Amino acid sequence: MSEKKEIEIMQSVYDKNDEVATQINASFNENGIFAINVMGAPGAGKTSTLIQIIKRLEGITSYVIEGDIEADFDTKHLQSLGVQAIQINTGGACHLDSPLIGKAAKELALKNGVLFIENIGNLVCPAEFQIGEHVKMLISTVTEGSDKPYKYPLAFEKADIIILNKCDLIPYLDFDEEFFMKGVRALNKTAPVVKVSCKTEEGFEEAVEWIKNKLK
Repeated sequence: MSEKKEIEIMQSVYDKNDEVATQINASFNENGIFAINVMGAPGAGKTSTLIQIIKRLEGITSYVIEGDIEADFDTKHLQSLGVQAIQINTGGACHLDSPLIGKAAKELALKNGVLFIENIGNLVCPAEFQIGEHVKMLISTVTEGSDKPYKYPLAFEKADIIILNKCDLIPYLDFDEEFFMKGVRALNKTAPVVKVSCKTEEGFEEAVEWIKNKLK
């Protein structure tokens, strides 16, 4: 038999990340920045949702830190629309961490506005890491199916607001909205669930009003 050894864990692997996240959050506060950690699966329409929200935040400066494993298509699109955006490529990592956000925030020279941090397309890891944000926005979609709160509970539990995208497709899909909401509310009693469609550009006013109220 092989010899068994006990290993004492002296420090959580999250400690350093959380320490930096606290410093970043303090910096955001000092500079009048309200930071939103935007989470969602690949193809949920994270960037498209941000575009619809940003163009409705009239008179409020919006910044975007765009996270992807590779490529910068979304950042270039945002920049073409006049949004101050910067790209982070993780090269394989499944989530953004606070040191990456700190570096990108310095390059953007943030001052007085809303910062959207679009995390890597993933319903698991991004929910586990603080990155200096004030709130978490989860973008889900009817095309993913109504079982996602049951399969990926942490993302729904941690969300401060949930955007349900592609609702124009509900008549054509087997999406059980009642089952979806039952799963959401079993995990999260308070987060508003806002039904939107980036295709028809409907439903975003409630999300925009929520952000404005948070800014107050």
